This record gives sequence, structure tokens and C-alpha cells, in this order.
Amino acid sequence: MEIKTVRRGPQGKESSVFDRLGAGRGGHLNNSSNKICKFWLSGRCLKNPCTFAHSETPDVATIHRPRQTPYYPRSSNTLVSNTWRRAPRNSQNVQEKVVNHKSSENVPGKSESDLEDIKKKSPESVSESSSECSVVENDSNLENVVEEKPLEHVPKKSAERVCEFWVQGTCVYGDQCPYLHSWFRGDKFKRLAELQGHNKALNGIALPQRCNKLCSGSSDGTIRLWDCHTGQCANVINIGGEVGSVCSEGPWLFVGMPNVVKVWNTESGAEYSLNGPVGQVNALESVYNLLFAGVEDGVILAWKGTYETNITFQLAATLKGHTHGVTSLVVGGGNRLYSGSKDHTIRVWDHENWQCIMTLNGHDDIVKSLMCWDKYLFSGSLDCTIKVWASTEDGSLEVIYTHSEEHGILALSGMTDPDVKPILYCSCSDKSVHLYELPTFTDRGRLFAKQEVQTLQIGPGGLFFTGDQTGLLTVYTWLAD
Repeated sequence: MEIKTVRRGPQGKESSVFDRLGAGRGGHLNNSSNKICKFWLSGRCLKNPCTFAHSETPDVATIHRPRQTPYYPRSSNTLVSNTWRRAPRNSQNVQEKVVNHKSSENVPGKSESDLEDIKKKSPESVSESSSECSVVENDSNLENVVEEKPLEHVPKKSAERVCEFWVQGTCVYGDQCPYLHSWFRGDKFKRLAELQGHNKALNGIALPQRCNKLCSGSSDGTIRLWDCHTGQCANVINIGGEVGSVCSEGPWLFVGMPNVVKVWNTESGAEYSLNGPVGQVNALESVYNLLFAGVEDGVILAWKGTYETNITFQLAATLKGHTHGVTSLVVGGGNRLYSGSKDHTIRVWDHENWQCIMTLNGHDDIVKSLMCWDKYLFSGSLDCTIKVWASTEDGSLEVIYTHSEEHGILALSGMTDPDVKPILYCSCSDKSVHLYELPTFTDRGRLFAKQEVQTLQIGPGGLFFTGDQTGLLTVYTWLAD
């Protein structure tokens, strides 16, 4: 319940929240009238505050009290201590299916000895674009990989939110306030800087190599280059259109816009325009000499760059299959390209022969983000779930674990902390970013923002970045022991 501290009465006079509740000085509740409200007696009084007496008037502490329900909804999935366990084939919880499977020749098999390695293994890396996403596990052996740990045994977090009065500088409760007086909660990391300059939503952050600049793209139609040493804005490029996505490969910076992809070389200053997209370019992904662009019309365009003599980018393929806009792209191992879409599906492409290998149907809403970690594919959706996909013996992909949130998933990213433990960043539509330690999804902290965080990026030396809809770029860093 949102309570405002000041309200103007009928005569234009300001009255405090205590006055409106019938409180005198010191916050003690009273009522100027000795009459009992007859509507309250019959259970029909709709006035708050009421000019007549109610025998159960709420006290001030009740007004500023956090909810008591657990933040995370109860889940029927089974979480295991070191890895995920597939539910039985006949489980009603497993409704995800793989259709249009055309090829599985490039997906390696996994022996029983490999499964023992999974049991003992502590993952050492998290990657958004370079980790392999193909693994085959034997269903008959998965039951014995590790001992099950039901989710009801996992500690649940209490409700959290930043005090709105603290943000405005008007909270009078101080340390006694039940809400947070901080923009983050967690250990071993801190908020390093706020980079202000954009006046609309941030849609992409990139760090080109061999360049001491941090690049950010916004819906305000500009690219800003920030000095990594001082945090000052070094340059503003007005590109004349809304930025939908940003990525980098080596010294190259790629910017997705309506109907075009702009390309800059941060070393030479060379600039190119790649035409072909129809509509906003929502997602960009690059690997080696290939650039992929996911467009609002559902098409994925692929360009191949040549750097031997004259630097050129040639259109190599046009991948069609999605029925609505492409929202996310990630490249995995085995020549795999994964694409998420507004049509609620994930498509798997072979970027050597440019064919769609399979379509994954598991989400009930827009697939907003994809990420590869170890040998798994993570997908985040507005249906409030993160799904973990792994390969089966026949080469198809199936969901082996589903993590549920109370709000829709906007972005996923990941890195390792100073203890080399893999950390998943999960931005949700409740204006916060959750930090989880993988593979157990153990809570490691939470970041808060004034508006939704649409883009996440990791950097060198333990740095990580968030960009929200106000245009604020926030820098965090992990703290070494």
C-alpha cells in the first residue's frame, strides 16, 4: 500500500498522514468524534479515514509494514545439490516438447563415466556467447547422479523493496524502517558508479576490445562513449534513430536500429551501414567473422566480414522461421545459433549450413533472453520462468529444470565471482536484478533500480553493468577477499 506523506485538504492546507488517520501529536490515534460509525458497524464503511470512530483503527506501524508472504512462489520442481534432475517422462510438470527436429549429428553423446564427472564437477565459467550448449545425458542414470533436495527445504527470502520515502529523502524511520535504504543487497560486491546522460531507456551496453571506452545505446537515439578510468562521457554520437541493440567483437562496435545496422571500428574510426533489416533490430550477436541481427519482422540476417584487403561485410544468409519479432540471440558450441522470439519459441540454427535444426516450445510468453552456461541453455521469458535446457540421447533439447519468479524475466547474464563461483544475473519486471549462484540458484543478492533493467553486461576485473529505462547506466564490481 503506497502512503504519501503530505496531502492538501479541501482548504488547500497541508495535512500529515497522522492527521488524516485522526492522530494527534506524537502519532497517537484519536478521533474528534465520539460517535461510532454506523456504516462500520454494518461492515459497509468505505471511508479511510472516516470522520467517525472505528473500534479497530490501524496503527502507524501497520501502514509501513512489509508483506509477510514469501517472495518466491512455491515450485513443484526438484532442485538438486550439484546439478539438475530430469523429471520422469510421465510427469505432468514436463510439458515442453521439441518439434521440427531435423538433425542431431553434431551433438556428442555422454557416457556413464561422464555423468559421474557431472556429480563432482564445480562449473568454472559462465558465458553469454561462447560456452557450448550441447550435452547428452542418460535418463536412466540421472536419478542416481545426486541426492534430491526438494525446493521446500530451500530457505525462502522475505519480501524486499527499496523505501520510496528514502529515495525521496523523506523517510523518518531511519534504521527502524522495514524497507531497504540501499540500491542493492548482498555481499562481496558494491555499487561503483552511476553514469548519467541518456534520457530514455538503455537498450545495449558493449566494451570493444583495445579501447578504454564503455559504449551505451539508448532509445534517445544516441550512442555514448564513457571513459573507463574517469567515468566521464567522452563522446556522444547522434545516430538519428532509436537504438534497439548493441554488441561488439574485437574493436568493432555494432548498433541495431530501425532498418539498418551501424558498424564502427573504434581503432580506425571507419564506419559502415548494413542494410537489409525490415523494422527494428532487437538483438545482435557476433562470433569470429559472423554478425547476426534479429529483426522485428521475425527474420535473422547474417553477415560475414572479411578483413584481408578491403574490409567488407557481405550478407551471407537470411534465416526465416519465427512468426513474430526476434528478441534475443546467442551463439553456442557446435555451430549452433539460438534465437528467442515474441512467438514464444526458441529456434536452433546451424550457422554453417544456415538450417533450422529444431524449435523449442516451452514458454507461454515472449522469450526475452538466452544464455549459454557450461553445457546448458538458459531461457528467460515474460511467463516468469527461467528454463534450463539440455540435450537428450537423440540430440533434441528438453527442459531439465524450471526456476520460477514472481515477475517476468527481462534479461539474463552471468560471470564468476572472486571465488570462481558461477553467478547468474536475472533482471525482472519488478525493477530489480536477482543474483543466483549456479547450479543451485542460491540467492547471492539483489540490485534495485528506479525502472526496469532491460540490459545487462559483464566486464573485465569483476565489473558488471546494468541499464534501466530511465537511461541510467550503473557500474558494479565484485570485491576480492
